Parts: sequence; C-alpha cells; structure tokens
Amino acid sequence: MTRTRSFELPDYRVSDEAAAYIADTLMQIALQFEATHFAQIRRHYQSLGPQPPDDNPGQQLDLFDKHPLF
Repeated sequence: MTRTRSFELPDYRVSDEAAAYIADTLMQIALQFEATHFAQIRRHYQSLGPQPPDDNPGQQLDLFDKHPLF
C-alpha cells in the first residue's frame, strides 16, 4: 500500500497559464523520477502483491488445463 501524507494546501489563486505551467512542470518531475527509480518502484509494488505458489512460479496464468478434456 502506498503511504499517503495528509496536509492542507494553502488557498491561493493562480492564473490558468500558471496552473498549466505548474502542472506541466510537476509532470516532468514525476516522469524523470519514475524513469530514474522505475526498478525500485516495481520491486516495491511486487513485494506488496501476492506471491506466486511454488507449483507455478511464472508470471503468466495457466488458462488451459494441462490435459485435454476430449
């Protein structure tokens, strides 16, 4: 589960242009951070998920029975 921190943002006004610029800048920072730390982020989320059983260690689900029905 991702930790969240609650805090209150101050109530201030910005122009539409400033809001768009701030949003673009924050998105660029997020993309750079993800590109730099992608492996760490993936390992963290994989550690939170269910572990595969011993008889099926792969990532792909077995959609078909091992023996044909007919």
